[in-house]
Amino acid sequence: MSIERENQIHPIVTESTLSNLYSLTSSLFGVTAGILGLESYNGFLLYLVLSVITTIFVYVVKVLPESLSEGRSIGDTERFFKGALQFWSGGLASGMPGFVLTWTLFYGLVRV
Repeated sequence: MSIERENQIHPIVTESTLSNLYSLTSSLFGVTAGILGLESYNGFLLYLVLSVITTIFVYVVKVLPESLSEGRSIGDTERFFKGALQFWSGGLASGMPGFVLTWTLFYGLVRV
């Protein structure tokens, strides 16, 4: 199947929405880590934990109710995303640069 036809059948709107959400929240997580003065692994651990919480929140609010209403299984994310791995780990790497940027900025503003 061609890419154009697949995008018409399954638009990428939800993927870009989740990507935008990760970009925004990762910057906010960086602000949080910078203001708290976290350093080294503690800051990255905060990012990981808050990103997982954000993904769980999106899953509980949007994906789970729609999947259950269609009679799909609880862990099925195929209605919105191409696979479960893409949904659960897709935003971790894409949000990291924004997190590090705002983390170092606010750490420098508050602590130095």
